[in-house]
Formats: sequence, structure tokens, C-alpha cells
Amino acid sequence: MRICIVGAGAIGGLVGARLAAAGETVSVLARGANLEAIRARGLAVIEPDGAELRAQVAAASPDTRELGPQDVIVLALKAHQLAGVADQLPALYDADSVVVPMQNGIPWWFFQRFPGPYEGLRLQTLDPGGVLERAVPAERIVASIAYPAAERTEPGVIRLIEGDKFPLGELDGERTDRVNAIATAFSAAGFKSRVLTDVRSHLWIKAWGNLAFNPISALTRATLAEICADPATRSLAATVMQEAADIADKLGLRLRLSIEQRIQGAADVGDHKTSMLQDVEAGRELEVDPLIGSFVELGRITDTPVPVTEMLHALVSQLDASIAKGMPT
Repeated sequence: MRICIVGAGAIGGLVGARLAAAGETVSVLARGANLEAIRARGLAVIEPDGAELRAQVAAASPDTRELGPQDVIVLALKAHQLAGVADQLPALYDADSVVVPMQNGIPWWFFQRFPGPYEGLRLQTLDPGGVLERAVPAERIVASIAYPAAERTEPGVIRLIEGDKFPLGELDGERTDRVNAIATAFSAAGFKSRVLTDVRSHLWIKAWGNLAFNPISALTRATLAEICADPATRSLAATVMQEAADIADKLGLRLRLSIEQRIQGAADVGDHKTSMLQDVEAGRELEVDPLIGSFVELGRITDTPVPVTEMLHALVSQLDASIAKGMPT
């Protein structure tokens, strides 16, 4: 397949390198030093055991018009960066092109093709003007959940800390030929990529952790292991996750893990810095609304009290504002 990676950061670089090494025709939309490194040396992944995988890509460019139509477009940018490339995405489409978003948190498409009273509802925290909804029609989307923990250590080089799961699912739960084909390609590249018929419930489990651990880590500078080992921060994470579980119940989602199981799963990752903590340390804009603000909005929509989530949202919003002003963190 012709596969374009939009955003070759930690997750996009991992996916692109593995797919290219497995023989897929991979193109990359990137810019700056990352683009130059990929053009010169390809993409590299340092595996957990220290082994290095390096793969050349078919093309790398800052302009989608140079890359042309693709069979699969992997959206691997962070959620708050998507609107900035939305107008470039149609240049990657042909009649059957599929878009696979890989953002943390609740996605902008959550209520599209979701039967029930909220079907078609647009989350204002994630897509206030409908830019993404127009640029990526729901019928093109195959949902994905990115479970690996990874870091981009230098331009074009990704260090995989742990994890290899990238489950996929159609928004309406059908097992289509296209989702099966993408899952087959991901599996051939060394990922565990099963097809889900209830992708939102599984996605919620991942977003649960992002909601609880990312803001706590950003505010305290603690790793996942440290948050889970300290009784106070572990209890805080559990309280936030309970608020999200109450929302999930009102949406009719069936969560397959308990709060304690989800927290233990984070503890098992070890001394990993969350993506939000990595952004704080690098002085980058934080994913405030995709990871936290979306749950505050969902609380309002479903009439669910989320006071602790609102508190974390306020604190991290102030931290993000300080970073934007260039204040030391």
C-alpha cells in the first residue's frame, strides 16, 4: 500500500519506520531538521533491547502536493496540530483513501457514526470551527489506538520504550475489507493490530490514562512509576478516572478494565515520562484540550460532575500559558 505518515514524531516515526522496513511504500510529511534527517538517513527506531531498525522512505516532503494520493494516511500529529495541516490533507486523497488518526485523548470524530442521542455532535474543544470534520470526512476514517510508549531522541530517530499494540476499528463497528487490510499491514510490520468492533470503549481506556497521568506528570515532573508509587498521586489519578468512568457510563460505553487495573498498567510501564511532561521539558505547547478539556466538555454534555478534572484543566491551562510566554518551567 501507499502509506503517508503525517507527522514523524515518536509514534509516526515508529509506525513509518516499521511499515517501510516491512516493504510498504511509505511517504512522510515532515519539516525542519526532522525532514532533513529523514531525507538523508531515513527513519530509525531504537528497540527496547537496544537493537536499531533503520528504513528508507519512498519520499519525504513538507508539502502534501509533492507526495500525491495515498491509500492510507496516518495522522500522527498531536491533536492541537491537526488544524494546521487540515487544508493540505485533500491532496493526499483519491476516491478510496483511508485516514487513520493516532491522537492521544478523545478524538474530534468521537460522535461521528455513533448511534444514539449524541450522534454527529461536534466537540467544541477539539474542532470548534468544524475544520477537521470538513477536511476528514467520517466515511474515510478508520480509528486507531496507539499504545506504545516512545520518544523522539533526535531528528529521524525514535526510541521505543515499550508496547506494540495498534488496534483498529471502523467507526460503525463493521469488519470491512479496508480495516482488515490495514491491520494485516501493521501486523506484518511487527505490531499487534487486531480489529475492534467497539473501538470507542477501547479508546476510552487509553484516554483514561492520558487524562489522569499526563496532567499530574506535567505539574509534578513525575514519571508514571513515581505517580503510581506515591499514595497521594495514585489516589488523585483514581479520582479523575472515576469521573471519566461516570461519563462513559452515561454514554453507554463498556469499559473492560477497572480503575485499579488501568493504574497498574501505567505502573508497569516504569519510569516513562508522559508526552505532556516531554512537552513541558521541551517548552512546547501542551495538549490541554484533547487530553483534559474534552472530558470537561463531555461532563457538561452528559450532566456529569467532574470537579477534580476541572481543577487539573485549570492548572495545566495556566502551565501552558506560562510556557507560551517563555517563562521557565
